[in-house]
Amino acid sequence: MADGSLPAMASLRGKVSEEEWKARVDLAALYRLVALYGWDDMIYTHISARIPGPEHHFLINPYGMFFDEMTASCLVKVDLDGKLQQETPYFINPAGFTIHSAIHAAREDAHYVMHLHTDNGVAVSAQKEGLLPISQHALICLPRLAYHDYEGIALNLDERERLVADIADKQMMLLRNHGTLSVGETAADCWTHMFYLERACTMQVLALTAGRDNILIAPQASHVEVQSQTQRGIGGFLAWPGALRRLDRNNAGYDT
Repeated sequence: MADGSLPAMASLRGKVSEEEWKARVDLAALYRLVALYGWDDMIYTHISARIPGPEHHFLINPYGMFFDEMTASCLVKVDLDGKLQQETPYFINPAGFTIHSAIHAAREDAHYVMHLHTDNGVAVSAQKEGLLPISQHALICLPRLAYHDYEGIALNLDERERLVADIADKQMMLLRNHGTLSVGETAADCWTHMFYLERACTMQVLALTAGRDNILIAPQASHVEVQSQTQRGIGGFLAWPGALRRLDRNNAGYDT
């Protein structure tokens, strides 16, 4: 609006299915957690959630809202063609639609998709060797990590085929010269995958201040061992309740 205030948005609680409302609350929480951790980029990245059901409708951020303002009711529901599926004063980010519609359409397990432009995530995405096996966090990520070459701002719908081919069945991705991406069957999984990837990138940027020749690569045997130890997952369901409690203490109101 001209005065900078947000358009009024009535609560959708009780007006949508219980499954959709839960997805809305969890997705709004993800947005505010990203802001709480300082991983947001004003209005220019995106997180989405598929609504349970056969329609493949998904929720994404209203373009123009900052992540620490996000609520369950303001999230925008669209179909795989980008058509709005609700009355809303908002519209969506076209680049966000390109990336998220591609993954939601191709991956039945990708109920939540998060894409960020953090300083350290972009820095590692631009390094020729990508994510190096120099930390425990990196060793946890590497078996789950894919790469996608930069093609420009994600406005061309034909990029979706290449994006889907590159991510295949992985849960994390480095978008070269661009940022990080994670997927999960639950909000907890999506959050935990991104947390580990972002931490691994930060550790790498810090370690490389000593110069590439002074970096200690983890022994190959440890790569195999960590992959075996984490093959059942990395405990997102355990960390998620605590993440929500932290959010409730620092930026409550996402569930409205």
